[in-house]
Amino acid sequence: MLKEQLLQDFKEAMKEKNELKKNTIMMVRAAILQIEKDTQKEVSDNEILEILSKEIKKRKDSLEDILKSGREDLISQVNEEMSIIKAYLPAELTDEELNQIIDEVIAQTGATSMKDMGKVMQAAKTKTAGRADNKKINEIVKQKLS
Repeated sequence: MLKEQLLQDFKEAMKEKNELKKNTIMMVRAAILQIEKDTQKEVSDNEILEILSKEIKKRKDSLEDILKSGREDLISQVNEEMSIIKAYLPAELTDEELNQIIDEVIAQTGATSMKDMGKVMQAAKTKTAGRADNKKINEIVKQKLS
């Protein structure tokens, strides 16, 4: 399970005195614990993958602002944090694989128009769990349903 892997890697980072890796994993684990407290249940691996994806998205969004500031130290730190988190995610789906999954979901849900977008997005997110960017899924679904 990913949760145990994160804990093990956190311990190793502490032993190695790798502050960046330790802090990154600690932030991810804190996000997981927060969701567990809020929902009063243990999160599954799929939910952890979603959390990891959200953490990467946060860093990508902040990276845009950091790039404008020109702070090379922060740019490299955020990039390294993203690579640490990406190590826990499965390989990203290719455009072809993503299109195929979305086609299957549209067929399964019987979606015919933009009114059905919510159903398709929900099912597609579940099937791709951390292997595709939600923004990309959204664009493809819009294209196929319009």
